[in-house]
Amino acid sequence: MKKLFIGFVVFAFLQTTTYAQWKNLFNGKDLTGWKQLNGKAKYEVKDGAIVGTTVFGEPNSFLATDVDYGDFVLELEYRVDSTMNSGIQFRSLSKPDYMNGRVHGYQFEIDPSPRAWTGGIYDEARRDWLYQLNLNPAGQKAFKQGQWNLARIECIGNSIRTWVNGIPAAHLIDDVTAKGFIALQVHSIGNKKDEGRQISWRNIRIKTTKLKPAPLQGVFVINTIPNNLSQAEKKNGVSLLFDGKTTKGWRGAYKKTFPEKGWVINNGILEVQPSDGGESTNGGDIVTDKQYSSFVLQFEYKLTEAANSGVKYFVTESENNAGSAIGLEYQILDNEKHPDAKMGRDGNRTLASLYDLITSDKNPRARKKIGEWNRGIVKVFPDNRVEHWLNGWKVVSYTRGSKEFKDLVSMSKYAKWPNFGMAPKGHILLQDHGNSVFFRSVKIQELK
Repeated sequence: MKKLFIGFVVFAFLQTTTYAQWKNLFNGKDLTGWKQLNGKAKYEVKDGAIVGTTVFGEPNSFLATDVDYGDFVLELEYRVDSTMNSGIQFRSLSKPDYMNGRVHGYQFEIDPSPRAWTGGIYDEARRDWLYQLNLNPAGQKAFKQGQWNLARIECIGNSIRTWVNGIPAAHLIDDVTAKGFIALQVHSIGNKKDEGRQISWRNIRIKTTKLKPAPLQGVFVINTIPNNLSQAEKKNGVSLLFDGKTTKGWRGAYKKTFPEKGWVINNGILEVQPSDGGESTNGGDIVTDKQYSSFVLQFEYKLTEAANSGVKYFVTESENNAGSAIGLEYQILDNEKHPDAKMGRDGNRTLASLYDLITSDKNPRARKKIGEWNRGIVKVFPDNRVEHWLNGWKVVSYTRGSKEFKDLVSMSKYAKWPNFGMAPKGHILLQDHGNSVFFRSVKIQELK
């Protein structure tokens, strides 16, 4: 009996200790520990929940914690009007010298619209989208319309992860902000008829000690740290094609070795050096030693003014071609100042297009200024579906071998090459077009 009693006490202590790791951020009665920033949307406590109500004419409003948090696990429940966009800020800041105190930083997106990006990661008032949830279609199904939903945010070091109702949503590796407040957003509204829309939050709790990352679950990872490969990416089968230091894994197109001129590595960046603006007239194109069939290719690039380049895939080097090696091409171009943007058909030679075949979506939010880093992704699925992504936005979709694809090829400069773009596998190519263009964070995940 004595042993049983002691065992019960130990169990109770362990349970209490485990629970004590969590701290409630909301007492269920009033807004003690919180302060309102920026807009003047209405925040009040009703039935044990914080209720935010939209007010016409007000900018984004935030109810922020008085305390800043670095590494933590945050859990809370929320229920939102089906027509209302909102979010949960974390590691966020408000400083007088930044946009006159505007709240900025990471945001757990709350999106009840058909777009279904709840759980994605947005960078409020700073870098725009960091992780759109169509990168993880399984996570898009987790949100429950008109019901209480459970949000979980895990920030440990550079790893930022989100869950919606226990289902993994986003996984971001980023080191821009290590610490900041947590805030509940009531989004601005542009129409008077939307005044009075509401979102509620309850059971808000945080853990800041004895943190242990949740098991990795294979979610696609966006990593903004240059030439870095996280443990999660390694587990997903991602590998670096450019290590930031050497030319290992690359050679000149149609050559056995890497070009002796025209390409340089400096501070983790691979640069194709400027020459005369022609194709392969200096160092020439470079290709991977290995060939690939189905994959997710990620790369970052920075353009100089009026520059032209490209990332090609399914390059076989089997064509007898005097200029650049032939392959499907993710176009890299200064649309405003390079003449190639006005050639081809309907803009199919512009940035992120499938060169000379399919024009990329002209989403202004996907475009960055010349001299800024861009993030490109090419996804080739085993069933021959292909996607081009630009700075988090999907801008091209097509299927290799489809009637539409073949018709486009027949009208293009590639019509003279039989079965263009249909090789079962090929090299990845970075193009020398005679202009200064910079590359980094080139990595690939092979799909099965």
